[in-house]
Amino acid sequence: MKFGIDRLLADPELREPLEGKRVALVAHPASLTADLVHSLDALIAAGINVTSAFGPQHGLKGDKQDNMVESADERDPVYGIPVFSLYGEVRRPSAAMMDTADVFLFDLQDLGCRIYTFCTTLLYLLEAAAAQGKSVWVLDRPNPAGRPIEGTRLIAGQESFVGAGPMPMRHGLTLGEMGFWFKRHYRIDVDYKVIAMEDWRPSQGPGYGWPEDRIWINPSPNAASVNMARAYAGTVMIEGATVSEGRGTTRPLEVLFGAPDLDAKAILTEMERVAPHWLEGCALRECWFEPTFHKHQGTLCSALMVHAEGTFYDHGAFKPWRLQALAFKAIRNLYPDYPLWRDFPYEYEFDRLAIDVINGGPALREWVDDPAAVPGDLDALASFDEQAWHAEVADLLLYRD
Repeated sequence: MKFGIDRLLADPELREPLEGKRVALVAHPASLTADLVHSLDALIAAGINVTSAFGPQHGLKGDKQDNMVESADERDPVYGIPVFSLYGEVRRPSAAMMDTADVFLFDLQDLGCRIYTFCTTLLYLLEAAAAQGKSVWVLDRPNPAGRPIEGTRLIAGQESFVGAGPMPMRHGLTLGEMGFWFKRHYRIDVDYKVIAMEDWRPSQGPGYGWPEDRIWINPSPNAASVNMARAYAGTVMIEGATVSEGRGTTRPLEVLFGAPDLDAKAILTEMERVAPHWLEGCALRECWFEPTFHKHQGTLCSALMVHAEGTFYDHGAFKPWRLQALAFKAIRNLYPDYPLWRDFPYEYEFDRLAIDVINGGPALREWVDDPAAVPGDLDALASFDEQAWHAEVADLLLYRD
């Protein structure tokens, strides 16, 4: 198969509309060709007039480790072009930034999760391009989590940089497809084009979204594996909790929790009692870690690791959002007074709990904290939203097995 960048480089007819145009590239470390050449280098080598570049959260180089660590604008030392940060002084590209090009090529590897900020960056770029009369092309890449849809939809008034619109946590789209949804949902009048992938089959194994013949490159520092990408629609919620998501270890965001004052074995037993069907599709393993930085730094933590990989992985059965919700519920059942929810300005949202910002509303937190709430209550809320989203985006899918 071919990613969008590889098709663009291989086909002169696809590149022809770029002749005589100033071109900008939105990229990060995973913006690579099949031969592991960075898209910026490959496009310039192909004769495309790249006049500026843009880096999203974590930077063009991917060097910023944590959330809310900003990147500065700079000048590329090789090509001398400006490199603008879309996670620094601004999140939305300014008019001056947009003036540096006519066509904006968007080549970011996504994880298929609403909270991953690259989809919000796409929305902001589309809106800025519409205002300035510019064109946006998405050089499409796979959704490594595949087509499954999961989670409640973000509710009106809960929008943020980690919540671009009323989509569920696991949206099942590529960023190219997401751009079409943004255009329709927000009525954005912009010249938009997708350089589609060739022969992407998201429902076929063994990769189920991620092609087995392409190596994994971290699109952000803590997105270190396909296992992480599959689990992320659940494990990202830990960023709103006091327990560790494994930052400061070699396997961040591949655990359901880690804490020095919790018993992972007891929590797993409680999860199996409350909703055993939500544990399907993966293996859970008790483990220990001592973070070198971030939550519980330097302290031995009891944890549960998720393995959505190998013979343990069942693509259709795996439900990471429900799995993580269940882990929170088990902690609350066994430790009723545990200070589970982290209170801090998550992604610069100062008036809401981080867990509510992440989930796009309070429903999940309220379900966890309600002693009378049962799995069927949360399942009913999510199932309604999942079915509605599936129907809403069905006509936008560019890839069918």
